[in-house]
Amino acid sequence: MEEKSVRSYDFPQEASYIDKKFGDSSEPVENLTANSEDNLIADRGNWSRPIEFILSCMNFAIGLGNVWRYPYLAYRNGGGAFLIPYLLAACFIGLPIFFAELIVGQYSALGPIKAFAFLAPFFKGLGYCTLLVITFIEIYYFVIIAWVLFYFYTSMFPSLLWGSCDNDWNTDYCYNLIADIECQSGNNNDAFDQLFFQDRCQTVTEICEPRNLIPLNASFCSNATHVLPMSDIITRVLSSEEFFYEHVLGIGDARWDNFGYPRWQMVICLFSAWALSALCLLGGVKSVGKIVYFTATFPYVILTALLVRALTLEGSIDGIMFYITPQWERLLSPGVWGDASSQIFYSFSLALGSLITLASYNKFKNNAHFDATIVSLINYLTAFYSGLAVFAILGFLAHQMNVPVDSVASSGPGLSFITFPEAILLMPGSQIWAILFFFMMIILGLGSTFAGVQAITTAIIDRWPRLRKDEWKVTIATCLSGFILGLPMTCHGGIYLFTLMEWHTASWAILLIGFAEVVILSWVYGINNTMEMIKEMGMKIWKVVQYYWKATWVVITPFYAVGVFIFILTGIGPTQFRGYIFPVWADVLGWLFGTATLVPFVVFAIIELIKTDDIKKSFRPTENWGPQEVDGRRVDRAVLT
Repeated sequence: MEEKSVRSYDFPQEASYIDKKFGDSSEPVENLTANSEDNLIADRGNWSRPIEFILSCMNFAIGLGNVWRYPYLAYRNGGGAFLIPYLLAACFIGLPIFFAELIVGQYSALGPIKAFAFLAPFFKGLGYCTLLVITFIEIYYFVIIAWVLFYFYTSMFPSLLWGSCDNDWNTDYCYNLIADIECQSGNNNDAFDQLFFQDRCQTVTEICEPRNLIPLNASFCSNATHVLPMSDIITRVLSSEEFFYEHVLGIGDARWDNFGYPRWQMVICLFSAWALSALCLLGGVKSVGKIVYFTATFPYVILTALLVRALTLEGSIDGIMFYITPQWERLLSPGVWGDASSQIFYSFSLALGSLITLASYNKFKNNAHFDATIVSLINYLTAFYSGLAVFAILGFLAHQMNVPVDSVASSGPGLSFITFPEAILLMPGSQIWAILFFFMMIILGLGSTFAGVQAITTAIIDRWPRLRKDEWKVTIATCLSGFILGLPMTCHGGIYLFTLMEWHTASWAILLIGFAEVVILSWVYGINNTMEMIKEMGMKIWKVVQYYWKATWVVITPFYAVGVFIFILTGIGPTQFRGYIFPVWADVLGWLFGTATLVPFVVFAIIELIKTDDIKKSFRPTENWGPQEVDGRRVDRAVLT
């Protein structure tokens, strides 16, 4: 059989570039090994099967973003009122940008830094923007996994600590759900007029009369003119809420001016989280491809069990109705639209570089259109599904505590760490369920971090190709650096720094990055060229669907993203956490986090304009841009630049 040469491929742009690099040589591809920086082919690795790529993306769909972040944002924004902007954002921001990132990564077989630099030199800094965003997110995301590890550890205790009010960290306002059920199911005649308050069963008479009120029942007292709900008379805080804030976080009276010091329990958990991620990633994309078979599917089993149990509890329907019934007036709030859009970016993993990185390991002819559609649909349905479980539990807790659904617990990052543990207390064999649930959360957390850490290590290796042979060292160094940078969030006041980073790096800034990504393909590179690029990769798209992509990429997505960004700015206020308003200097720090993610774009754009002798060339693809495949093997562009 005749031996094929480097020049025996079908891509003219590829030919001109390689001829320039290697002259008119007809040296066989097989002889161009990855032994030096003057090679052509390097073993970058691919997914063994297309399903492994889909499952890797599904790690975002069922990741902590949808089980941890989505429910508390929906709760904060009035339940049903959140679903409408979230659906619109999924259709006009999530899916279009998701597909755009997949085709850039798959077509170029490069990480975001090299890909955008080759596609349009003026936008070279955009890759660095995504790298900064994913770095910030990974730093605080591993703190969440550290919380989960702490819960997993305490689940091994003889009794579940968050189900008791007898611990050192509990206050007089601690509410024990199991104890309250026992109070209301006693054998005395006044049983149903009793409730658990201040660490014991008290009758309504004991609660109302000292406050000069007339007792009515377990839900109400009267002042002779008005009927007052029990929630207006006494304060009760779920034992699981006190466990999270006072024992897990150790927040106490910590504030910005009393930040505290790293808590050794959280330091160990944070180190363990990064170590687990490093171990899973040391084998590269091949090992991740095997792990995701489990990490992307197991969580659905646990979520379903919790949802089924929640639906059997009295009051759960009230919580679900709160979840699906829109409060139309809330749609006028910029915060609802901002939270919905930021959650789409967060759960779809948009503008972080991770999707481009994952797609860069795809086969050139992979059907990324199918991948984008199916994963986006699963993503949205998973968020809705996890929300059903959370709000069903909140409905039961509201019924049990005789308070409105939106008053059960303080809205914030800890909501899922409050509602799910409370539900677990009511399940037969609660300790086993606790272990399984938090094991699931560990899986969710780690599965969501794989692509982020890979995006960082890929960017480093693309920049310094000699490191490819020591990729495991780069992975370990990245994880160790992330652990050190996350240590401030293990302090007593670490949740305040966490709140700043979570809001400013996964909110308004990434809207602008996503806008730029779509503009590159639709306005700079050209929508027709983009559609040809899709066709070149073998994707056949119905004509009517092509109109959808053209409409969203050219008009709807860019203007939607900018519109939401402006809407957010009109309603933005000081950062708050559980009623505590952050000082001005802390807010400034948060804005610096967000602004820092945009600085690389400005810096590299200025550099490009200064050094170029033809500004039009800065907005055109370089000769390096093109299909990264020769005779079925990938061209490693990183080693050629």
